[in-house]
Amino acid sequence: MKNGKVFLFCFILIVLLLLLYLFKDFLLVIIISSLMAVATSNLHAKILFFVKGKKLLATILTTICIIIVFFAPFIYAMVELAKILRNFDINVVSQTLEYIRSYEFKLPEPLQFLEPKIKKFLIELDLNQLTKQSLNYLSNFTKSGAKFLVDMVLICIFYFFANLYGTELVIYIKSVVPINKKELEDVLSEVSNVMAVVLYSMVIVAIFEGFLFSIITGIFGYDAILMGLVFSISSLIPAIGGALMYIPISIYEFTLGNQATAFWIFGYCIIVISFLADTIIKPLIIKWINQKLVKTPAKINEFLIFLAMIAGISSFGFWGIILGPAILTFFISTIRLYTILKDKNYI
Repeated sequence: MKNGKVFLFCFILIVLLLLLYLFKDFLLVIIISSLMAVATSNLHAKILFFVKGKKLLATILTTICIIIVFFAPFIYAMVELAKILRNFDINVVSQTLEYIRSYEFKLPEPLQFLEPKIKKFLIELDLNQLTKQSLNYLSNFTKSGAKFLVDMVLICIFYFFANLYGTELVIYIKSVVPINKKELEDVLSEVSNVMAVVLYSMVIVAIFEGFLFSIITGIFGYDAILMGLVFSISSLIPAIGGALMYIPISIYEFTLGNQATAFWIFGYCIIVISFLADTIIKPLIIKWINQKLVKTPAKINEFLIFLAMIAGISSFGFWGIILGPAILTFFISTIRLYTILKDKNYI
């Protein structure tokens, strides 16, 4: 009997390894889509209730919602940026850098000690090297953009199937895992709640900040929709965020001689977006989501989630925004589960 159990265990392990090998090129995409399905399980449940239990229809509608809210803006922005970059004159970068390097400026008296260092730094700028780097970045953007679009399509496909068969899979996992169902449900609920808070807050805050940026750029003649979408995407990157947009635009306007426009855009983004939206409104949005849009408020500190997002981006790229908090949540929930099982003398 014991030999039979060992054989069955080894057989199952081999089959799992073969399955992992088969899907090795899609593992990251499958994990991302599964986590997104977990995060939007509340939305899927509400749509399922609305369509009176028609599972296939509910899955289609949930997938369409995610595509419209999350993926369609990405695709539109990347296509429009690709058009702009295709006709982009790289000499604009050189001219801008040359203008900055030769610009005569005077710092306020308390900051005059920095003036020689800044001027020395600008003089030592290697314009040729910077131009080459700019070309490399444009080339990498095109390559990574194509891969990103492919990943998005695959995520949508796997997301559809994760929602369609997710309930049956969770029920099966509960039946085979040798852990009390209540404790296992607590772990899954914790992961679901944190992922929901991360995903919903990420999307809502990005849309809100993109809308604010579209206002100021639209006033000064830019494509407000495109600028808002690109800013929304860049704002998803922790720490740097929207600075990737408003600093280059401010510098560009400054080199064109539009100093007032440059200062208005830069000042507006610092005060309204970086300070008011990021510092004051964003925590309120996260708090509201945590209380209203998830079944049980997440018990993990928001600062830990923020650090997990940064670490996730460093390890996995853009999708680390989702993977980082998920891994952290699994770890914390596993520690809690171990403590509960140990107290009950299950282990």
